[in-house]
Amino acid sequence: MNSLFDLKGRRALVTGSTQGIGYAMAKGLAEHGASIVLNGRDPERLEEAGARLRDLGHDVSTAAFDVTDAAAVATAVARTEDDVGPIDILVNNAGMQFRTPLEDFPVSKWEQLLATNITSVFLVGQAVARHMIKRGKGKIINIASVQSELARPGIAPYTATKGAVKNLTRGMCADWAKHGLQINAIAPGYFKTPLNQALVDNADFSHWLEQRTPAARWGEVDELIGAAVFLASDASSFVNGHTLYVDGGISTSL
Repeated sequence: MNSLFDLKGRRALVTGSTQGIGYAMAKGLAEHGASIVLNGRDPERLEEAGARLRDLGHDVSTAAFDVTDAAAVATAVARTEDDVGPIDILVNNAGMQFRTPLEDFPVSKWEQLLATNITSVFLVGQAVARHMIKRGKGKIINIASVQSELARPGIAPYTATKGAVKNLTRGMCADWAKHGLQINAIAPGYFKTPLNQALVDNADFSHWLEQRTPAARWGEVDELIGAAVFLASDASSFVNGHTLYVDGGISTSL
């Protein structure tokens, strides 16, 4: 049965993978046999992340490009396919957050959130899927959020982008499942990441979160690995258009 989760011989591109959730997922996929292509905009940080995984004995390449730049995405995906090898698994993880009351939210930050959190999923997903469709198989995992279903003060635009990720995942399934692709999403709850560090350090917020979450704690990024391996492997061969919540139960309880 373990062969269902075996990723040997497969290559995974993980966007935004120099730290946090992206890095954890890349490491987890590598531990299950996948070759990894790390992505980020900062070449130095990207190489540092790659070196850490190589030191653990993993097969790792890097691709420095801006996931919000259509031309850069097309070039990078084509180069990876030609020079490194076929992309069998894509994890659309790149994302950002900006917190402020909605009435004060800057238009520039709204546009940046849209570009980073949803346009990038379309751009990278489309570029990779074009190659997967020719091969008749492929796995795409989009990173949604518990905010795909819920809202909280100060992050309405983020909530809008993550709701869009959930529905774009459904749309990708509707278009591409017939070509042998499985496209699903993982929706993390509140995890200890650099993106959430200000909240982790806020004692009042952490207390509220522990009271609000049935599991009564923050999530650890390694707890997302199982979901990523499941959706990247043959174990999920008939799972399509689904959003898997990994949130300690926060989306189930008032």
